[in-house]
Amino acid sequence: MIYKDVSCAAIHDLSGVGKCSLTVALPVLSACGVETAVLPTAVLSTHTGGFTGYTFRDLSEDLLPIAAHWKQVGCRFSALYSGFLGSAGQTKTVAEIFRMLGEGSLLVVDPVLGDGGRLYATITEELAAGMAELCQKADLVIPNLTETSYLLGTPYQEGEMTPEEVGALLGALRARGPKLAVLTGVRCGGKLGSASMDAAGKMEMCLLEEIPGSYHGTGDLFASTLVGGLLNGMTLGKACRLATEFTHQVIVTTREKSKDIRFGPKFEVHLPELAARVENFRRENHSF
Repeated sequence: MIYKDVSCAAIHDLSGVGKCSLTVALPVLSACGVETAVLPTAVLSTHTGGFTGYTFRDLSEDLLPIAAHWKQVGCRFSALYSGFLGSAGQTKTVAEIFRMLGEGSLLVVDPVLGDGGRLYATITEELAAGMAELCQKADLVIPNLTETSYLLGTPYQEGEMTPEEVGALLGALRARGPKLAVLTGVRCGGKLGSASMDAAGKMEMCLLEEIPGSYHGTGDLFASTLVGGLLNGMTLGKACRLATEFTHQVIVTTREKSKDIRFGPKFEVHLPELAARVENFRRENHSF
């Protein structure tokens, strides 16, 4: 079996409750028409943000055998897309999977490390350092401001930023190896959103009205939508706008409808709209 041209291998954890990682990436990429294979890095009863007493099983020993079997049966992917990793050693394992399966693929790293200036509960300094090395092997990185500070070894920046400051961070990320960089959580001119820099060094920003609160899983929502847009032929700037607008729409619904935001973003009702936007783009641009 050979996978279709529009296909992606998502290398993330699987949290049974609290939508994030694979329980976000798989439906979102599928709605974008992207045939998606999943490679779980760990299995958790819930995600680690806001829940206590969760179970955690590291799947490090299974990753390379699964990837080797995929290669054996002829799997080919348009993109390899990694997110949350379960341990420091997995950064080297994912780098090996990139080497094993990544010829001709878009290599994407969403360096899930932390937020608000702090690392997440399961992230060690060793893992953060390994993630920085993994990002050097990627074509595209999608960090937030906290993750950017760890990747670059610079002080954490929060609050309002100028376009020049945003551009400097994106340029510094690209200088580490990736051709493409996207920065999330950007505040500029009283709005919140994302900024991207393409292989030619062109920066674009998409900023919308900020919605109060912190919403777990929306980083995975953004990154998965971004990858879905790119694999459908969008430029980095257009894919970033699609991801920013879709994430904003979902946050509005989550804030209005969710009784407990720990259980993740309420994106399901909006998947048909996402699918329609991507399909309209494909028709208008004759992408496929």
